[in-house]
Amino acid sequence: MKTMIFGHKKPDTDSVMAAISLSYLENKCGKDTEPRVLSVPNKETNYALKYFNLEEPDYLNDVKLQLKDVNYHKDFFLKETDSIFMGYQYMLDNELTGLPIVKEDNDFTGLITIKDLSRTMIHENGVSLNTSYKNLLDVLEGEEVLKFDDEISGNILAAAYKSTTFLENIKLSNNNILILGDRHSIIEYAVESKTKLLIITGNGMIKDEHLEIAKKNKVNIIRTKYDTYRVSRVISLSNYIKTMIRSYNPTKFIDTDYVDDVIEINNKLKHTNYPVVDKNNKCLGLLRITDLSDKSPKEVILVDHNEKKQTADGIEEATILEIIDHHNIGSITTNQPVNFRNMSVGSTCTIIYNLFKERNIDIPKSIAGALLSGILSDTLILKSPTTTKKDEEAVKNLSKIAGVDYENYGMDLLKAGTSLDGMSHEDVLYNDFKLYTVEDSTFGVGQFFTMNFDDIKKDMDGYIKTLDEVSEANNYDFLALYVTDIIKNGSYVLYNTKAKDKIDLMYGKDISEGDFIEKCVSRKKNVIPLVMDVFES
Repeated sequence: MKTMIFGHKKPDTDSVMAAISLSYLENKCGKDTEPRVLSVPNKETNYALKYFNLEEPDYLNDVKLQLKDVNYHKDFFLKETDSIFMGYQYMLDNELTGLPIVKEDNDFTGLITIKDLSRTMIHENGVSLNTSYKNLLDVLEGEEVLKFDDEISGNILAAAYKSTTFLENIKLSNNNILILGDRHSIIEYAVESKTKLLIITGNGMIKDEHLEIAKKNKVNIIRTKYDTYRVSRVISLSNYIKTMIRSYNPTKFIDTDYVDDVIEINNKLKHTNYPVVDKNNKCLGLLRITDLSDKSPKEVILVDHNEKKQTADGIEEATILEIIDHHNIGSITTNQPVNFRNMSVGSTCTIIYNLFKERNIDIPKSIAGALLSGILSDTLILKSPTTTKKDEEAVKNLSKIAGVDYENYGMDLLKAGTSLDGMSHEDVLYNDFKLYTVEDSTFGVGQFFTMNFDDIKKDMDGYIKTLDEVSEANNYDFLALYVTDIIKNGSYVLYNTKAKDKIDLMYGKDISEGDFIEKCVSRKKNVIPLVMDVFES
């Protein structure tokens, strides 16, 4: 199972590049990981990915437990042309009470249960056969004498009368399967009548002249050590198992179904067995409800966040192996010790750069570009108050490996993310958005970088309306959008109408929609602590 590495729900360049770079590092150290994103990367991130020829990580919807994470009975099924006896033996050997049946291409076709088998063995009249020559050999532990047909169908007869009575009263045809011992007069009559199949019991002998007639008339013959009584009892069990399917459309689950949903459905149905298929109806195996306790949760590593509201849905059902972050300690908890690297630096990518150094792993150009992009983005080309000497050192060394002038590249990177073309109000809000929790209150802060606030200012009422609608729909106590101009070294603030009092308290003065806050460029240092203080007080 691959370990998935991902950042927060609204991925910025730092979180995406941290996931890519850490995955590369972990794989170099012998682990099996892959980077993921929880939503579509923004324009800035896409610029960096394209510039350094990096693949965008695959999308991850959630980390909830799915059936594929459960150790159900994988590959437990039989072909529809296997025998009923094989189905019974298979369930007995594996202590199963149900079994999926598939076609030759593994398409799921139906389910049989131990109750179905019992019903078949007790109530079926056993007078007809629809099976294969091979199944008959297997069930009767028989010996192939003559074989002309792969499939055997017909009505079963046992030569129980004395020979004269049988010959005078029983008419044989190509539609008969005849069970008898070495009663040569009846054998001769059967092969001359072109009977479909003769089953010679008790290892009885057949005369050569009768074999010659049988060959001429294409009569199938099997010899078995079983006596006639036993053959008569078990022969119907050689029938194709498809002949006893009663549940052609049973409740089944796809391997990507959530375990919670499976449990909810089972609480209503109270069944014991459920077939498991893939999205193309190919059978994967059998789920016994007791299998649900034997699960292997998804293993994950979190980067650039440690807040439950910011991470993948279902995180409580996953196993967190490690967290690498540069924010305040949040609300995520684990049920076992994990590696937690949290440093007061400007970027998660700075921490990962230092992990490369600690483990003495060479950084290739593309990964250097990824790490550099994450640091330049989060530190605003080293101008943010969150910038540390470790960030500066990392940028200096990474820009050499990546072969770029970090100031020129950094400006192009930030410009790529400032275009409003094709973006809705919500796109701007969620471009770089994070949720926080203080006791029972939830608040959200979005940040958008621009070189021209006028494009937003001219539609201020529309943005405020969006903030009001989003906060109301999600029951946020506070929602703000900081539009940051790195040239002016500050941010314009927009907020939902009900947050007016809190905004004024944060800055100790009357703040109107769209006011410019000088030296406010870091959400982590310049915004979140102020909001936290207001909520906590």
